Amino acid sequence: MALNNTYDARPQQETAVGAGIQLLLLALLGTAIGMGPAGWLTGLAFAFATWAVLSRALHRASLRSFGPANRVTLGRATLVGGVTALVADSFESAPPVTLLVGLTAVALLLDGVDGKVARRTGTSTALGARFDMEVDAFLILVLSVYVSTQLGPWVLLIGGMRYAFVAAARMAPWLNAPLPPSFARKTVAAIQGIALLLAGAELLPHPANLAIVLVALGSLLWSFGRDVRWLWRTSRISVEAAAAGRTELLELATR
Repeated sequence: MALNNTYDARPQQETAVGAGIQLLLLALLGTAIGMGPAGWLTGLAFAFATWAVLSRALHRASLRSFGPANRVTLGRATLVGGVTALVADSFESAPPVTLLVGLTAVALLLDGVDGKVARRTGTSTALGARFDMEVDAFLILVLSVYVSTQLGPWVLLIGGMRYAFVAAARMAPWLNAPLPPSFARKTVAAIQGIALLLAGAELLPHPANLAIVLVALGSLLWSFGRDVRWLWRTSRISVEAAAAGRTELLELATR
């Protein structure tokens, strides 16, 4: 029994190691750029929140192994924590754009790695997929906050759209139905990070950055609109099928 408990504790231990690495990254960033209180507090809050939420999710899922794919995602989460701290610090002092872009680029490049690792090792789990999605969504939110200081508050629509969808699903449960796999959806999601990274790097003229982010927002609106329409139609079909079934049962009962 003791051996089993020790083995089951390993995923929790890995989340603690991840939190430790996150603190180390914050210390390195703080030493390199002289990060202010906003960056430190935001980075520490991200590290604690990631550790707490992931530990609770692992406990609920009762996973006996953290898995190689989740380790990759945890590494990406660490990079996202660094980006988050830098973006928060940018409100107090000029941001180190090269460092911010570098961390973001690595996090985006690793986005497809965890999924491939999970499939090749046969360790795909619902928790791993959700963990990957949440890290992606939060990175897009943070980048949209950063780019909004250059292009305007409307950029926050990109980062906030997924969270608005989740909030809407609480009031409209039919939005929680699983969606079919879609290459277009994955492509649009990838475009958001690339577009925001390009705009944040400020390598192109302002009109070009504006056009790139507008195209990204337009594609995101199209993708969400298409998915919502599919979920609505599917829910209507289910309701109509259920109503038809009840009618048939009543007809049988009255014969």
